Amino acid sequence: MTQNTIAFIGGGNMAGSMIGGLIARGQDPAAIRVADPDEQCRDRLAALGVATHAANADAAQGAAIVVLAVKPQQLRAACRDIADAVADRDALVISIAAGIGTASLGAWLGQQTAIVRCMPNTPALLQASATVLCATAAVSDAQRAEAERILGSIGSVVWVDDEDALHAVTALSGSGPAYFFLVMEAMQTAGENLGLDPALARALTAQTALGAARMALESGVDVTELRRRVTSPGGTTERALRVLEERGLRRIFESALEAASNRSRELADELGQP
Repeated sequence: MTQNTIAFIGGGNMAGSMIGGLIARGQDPAAIRVADPDEQCRDRLAALGVATHAANADAAQGAAIVVLAVKPQQLRAACRDIADAVADRDALVISIAAGIGTASLGAWLGQQTAIVRCMPNTPALLQASATVLCATAAVSDAQRAEAERILGSIGSVVWVDDEDALHAVTALSGSGPAYFFLVMEAMQTAGENLGLDPALARALTAQTALGAARMALESGVDVTELRRRVTSPGGTTERALRVLEERGLRRIFESALEAASNRSRELADELGQP
């Protein structure tokens, strides 16, 4: 089967995870190109069998799909580098850059460009990302399927119709792993303060987080009910949860996600068009 050529603009951790996931699922490495200015990065990815380039335009030339995997601050320049190549091929452009909307991407690439904007998160490094995608009207059904295949290589994929929802997605799942790491860090420290060996506190925290996540994903039971089931009246869990509720844990998370969503909107204004 002939595979579409995929060009990655940027060869960092997220791009490397996607490339590794695609190859593991049968993508021909010869149909993948990567552009990155860092020679060591190019050498690392070339070891996977993909073609590497220092110039963005060289990687994008003739590619049917271009994945923008650069930092938001670099996105405008990257789009200008590849605009002609994208127009020549009527390529699908997939952006994983936070904050910057399809209106800005269209202004830099051409308004008729087929664009899928998406928000993965760092568990993509383990092919465990939660990725949300949104497509412009120019994206065909076949291109949507290709975008889903590419992002599906690093975890689960969900589509939304309203691009504005990606600000909330960024706040919830895009930044979300850091929230859980902070909670885990706090639990580890509390365990140590109660007398546990640091290695044991770390192991118990990580395994507990993994087990709780699996129960939430695999049991088919809402997390509110799961919490109720492990909270015996008058028991230790109830006492701990009472403290968390009294200290305003829910409101803290509401405020934190609101701040992250607002920052996503600010980035869109700061780094977007013209």
